[in-house]
Amino acid sequence: MAPSIIGSLLETLPLRDQSPAVQAVAIAVVLPVLAILVNVASQLLLPKDPSLPPVVFHYVPIIGSAVSYGMDPYRFFFENRQRYGDVFTFVLLGRKITVALGAKGSNLIFNGKLSQVCAEDAYTHLTTPVFGKEVVYDVPNHVFMEQKKFVKVGLSTDNFKVYVGQITDEVSNFIAIDPAFRAFQEPREPNASSSVDIFKAMCEITILTASRTLQGREVRANLDKSFAQLYHDLDSGFTPINFVIPNLPLPNNFKRDRAQKQMSDFYRGIIEKRRKEGGEHDEHDMIAALMEQTYKNGRSISDIEIAHMMIALLMAGQHTSSATGSWAMLRLASKPAIIQALYEEQQKVYGDGQGGFRPMDYETQKTQVPLLDAVVRETLRLHPPIHSIMRKVLSPLPVPQALAAPVADRKANDSASYVIPSGHYVMAAPGVSQVDPQIWKDPSEFDPYRWLKGGDNASATEEAEGENDKVDYGWGMVSSGANSPYLPFGAGRHRCIGEQFAYLQLGTIISNFVRRFDWKLDGSFPEPDYTSMVVLPKASSIRLTSRE
Repeated sequence: MAPSIIGSLLETLPLRDQSPAVQAVAIAVVLPVLAILVNVASQLLLPKDPSLPPVVFHYVPIIGSAVSYGMDPYRFFFENRQRYGDVFTFVLLGRKITVALGAKGSNLIFNGKLSQVCAEDAYTHLTTPVFGKEVVYDVPNHVFMEQKKFVKVGLSTDNFKVYVGQITDEVSNFIAIDPAFRAFQEPREPNASSSVDIFKAMCEITILTASRTLQGREVRANLDKSFAQLYHDLDSGFTPINFVIPNLPLPNNFKRDRAQKQMSDFYRGIIEKRRKEGGEHDEHDMIAALMEQTYKNGRSISDIEIAHMMIALLMAGQHTSSATGSWAMLRLASKPAIIQALYEEQQKVYGDGQGGFRPMDYETQKTQVPLLDAVVRETLRLHPPIHSIMRKVLSPLPVPQALAAPVADRKANDSASYVIPSGHYVMAAPGVSQVDPQIWKDPSEFDPYRWLKGGDNASATEEAEGENDKVDYGWGMVSSGANSPYLPFGAGRHRCIGEQFAYLQLGTIISNFVRRFDWKLDGSFPEPDYTSMVVLPKASSIRLTSRE
């Protein structure tokens, strides 16, 4: 039918006497217009399958809602939630993505059966070229769960106790030598002030502190320009286009592949050297922990697996922590009174009685600085690093009745239910619940005090988290449910294993800045940039003033 329609349409155009070039241009205009008309007509006129979630209306086929979703995912989610309810489908560059919002939607996706939803099929084409083979999403789920258990061994309390001092040393050294902080270096004037790109600084501080702690002495010693370039080239593979259309012959992908091999060889060299040296080493890094691990079937973890797990830790943790640290510093810059309250908390807990501070320690950081903890929590509520989390549907996925009906029709239409077909992708967006005005008082307001005793939402989130069952997926007991409106680290088998390290790293970095500086925004508060895989600030300039 389509060719005959096109032919009839072209017959009506006065093109017979035109040059081939003119005819080609005319056809190039007609065909897209016709495709749009057919796409619109099919959405408006064809009968809809009541068992399928409603589809977001879109004009352009294949592209679908890619532009509106990509520009501002949260606006896209909230607007379509208002139209269609918590469950709806949209077209993203040829893929059908079914979104499930709210706590019940997150629970549907995070705790979907392995026979129904698959994270590996959703992400391996993006992560495997960067992390490398034989780890994370390049292995069956049960193997990945064992690998997470290996990593958890390295995230021990004994190691964390060492990490606090190491992170402090790295922050101090960075401030002492980085050109952006020249105004605060010797010789300096009292109450020196300077404008700093805090996102750039946080990127560097995060990789320095992670390499000093998790990555090990050899990585930290080699963290020079050549390693930085390798990291940059490998990082270029983490782009949205590679999620949708993997392995395009692009310069960035060529650089990614070369960097992956070189970085893999670098880590394997460290491991081989340590094995040859033998004996006991007083190392508190992840390489040392992984070298001692064995799978349930008795197989020792291979050097290439260790190397690629170390790359995965470096890449995944770097993005999320540097973004969260930047947002925390920017949010505090917009609330000078909270910076002062944090300083007073440091004085109360760590004051040495002579106007200075004693060194930070892990137990104190974990239990005795509640406002600092609340600042990190509140930053993650407003700025979860990942706005969308996907799974591929392997077998038809029923949607619970309470979740399926549009919001306005839930009471009147209790029997409503959908089935998400195989081949679709499902998407969770926990950040929607984290700023939902039906859950949070003044949801767009940065208010760390809401997390402290007597706060508006602390008890509600703790109660929801407490309702979840604990399950061991192979790497330790974790909450299985997603009934909390606050899930910045996900839930279920794929919950982020680096949660406690993230709190430690971010809290220690912020504490060091609070002790040294006061700061404020250098301009207006920045808008979020959704064009990368992690949500970043579009601008990140703050003005620091020395406390000395």
